[in-house]
Amino acid sequence: MELSEYIINDIKPLKNTSKISELQLLFNQLTFSHIPVSDENGTYLGCFSETDAHCFDSEKPLSEYQYTFGDFFVRDTTVWLDVLEAFAKNSTNIMPILSEQNKYLGYYELNDVINMFSESPFFSEPGGILVVEKLINDYSFSEISQIVESNGGKLLGAFVSKMNSDLIQVTLKVGNTGLNDIIQTFRRYSYNIVSGHAEDSYIESLKERSDYLNKYLDI
Repeated sequence: MELSEYIINDIKPLKNTSKISELQLLFNQLTFSHIPVSDENGTYLGCFSETDAHCFDSEKPLSEYQYTFGDFFVRDTTVWLDVLEAFAKNSTNIMPILSEQNKYLGYYELNDVINMFSESPFFSEPGGILVVEKLINDYSFSEISQIVESNGGKLLGAFVSKMNSDLIQVTLKVGNTGLNDIIQTFRRYSYNIVSGHAEDSYIESLKERSDYLNKYLDI
């Protein structure tokens, strides 16, 4: 399904001449974290947050508090992953959509975009999740792909799930094969396997050796 099919336009932006009391009433009726605001000409000015709406004088116009407006939005051409990033960066559950001509087209709801993400092959296709870790200056996505595919795996998706100044963790979704050979190859390329897997023969071998040592020490 195209992201444009999720555009909702049942809520129009409030005018900046509206009173704070009107905004408060709207928040009481809806579950949105923000409400879009426009000027008298319909030009999008930003979003007013619910938290701010309940802190200000209810008889004053929104324009009195324009300095608090969140200036976030996406274009109707913005890809869904960038839309999801915009939601996260602005801690909102509603994202205004503007055309290339800056015309307000409607908004996305966070749940709709998350649902679209959950319908992607990364989640919907069968496969195993693998989290690998390596020094940040030593890893490459091309190497990761080569390791997976050289062992008959199909890389369904990958993203950086954790990063600091020294290390980076990459989460992979792998289809078409068991993970053991892929895991062992990652280790040969100096990747640390962060996620635990029952089929990991290396871990099983360590466990067997540990059990043997414990039995020996108990003699």
